[in-house]
Amino acid sequence: MPYVKTRDLEMYYEKMGVGDPVIFLHSHYSRGILAFSSQLLDFQQKYTCYFPDHRGHGRTKCDSLEWSTPQLAEDVLDFMQALHISKAHLIGYSCGGNVALYCAVKHPQMFATVTTIGCSGVACPEGADEFEPEWLIKNERYEMIHQMMERHEEAHQGNWQEFMRQSAQDWRQYPQLTRNELSRITCPALFIAGEHDDFATEEQLQELCSCVQDSRYLVALGCSHRPHMLREQPILINDSILQFLNNHAIG
Repeated sequence: MPYVKTRDLEMYYEKMGVGDPVIFLHSHYSRGILAFSSQLLDFQQKYTCYFPDHRGHGRTKCDSLEWSTPQLAEDVLDFMQALHISKAHLIGYSCGGNVALYCAVKHPQMFATVTTIGCSGVACPEGADEFEPEWLIKNERYEMIHQMMERHEEAHQGNWQEFMRQSAQDWRQYPQLTRNELSRITCPALFIAGEHDDFATEEQLQELCSCVQDSRYLVALGCSHRPHMLREQPILINDSILQFLNNHAIG
């Protein structure tokens, strides 16, 4: 299985395709290969695609069960260094979008482009309480519990409750980026959201674009928080991102 050692992590990832590197960053409750299943075939035709599992998620292994969005960004930078990737395109969904913003703020020269999906650039704590383990047990959300146990057993050593607590805590707190910090993003950026995404509204995307100089946004009509996924508009999203990447090739 493909693992790379980065400081205290054994980071699991999938790799496919040939061409400029594109790193896909998944959301809180997903894994790399799951969050971007509708992008796998389209992107690998022209790009080398990397789908890492974040710290605390999927098959990535670590003795510590604690993590946060800024820490995940550091892990991405370590991941690139370990695999000798000097520059890449970043595509992040939800929490992964927040991670992508932190990466681009800290080391903009390492990224040819940044694309976020379902990411407003500000913390949106609404709804996090319903993902606390106590709430899930009380309300008999056993299907969600089973998914989290199965999906993240290796990363959280079977402790699904601690995984959910960490995720809810991160959801409430991040991102914590000021306008000045966001203005440090110098690579081209594309911000995408669904028309009915409560966590990334068009007004918020406009505000995000006002902070990032070379940026634009796309609202996918009729879509939710996950416009790139099956049963929403993956073809529109894929074509839009691929055209954006094509306009900003590495080297």
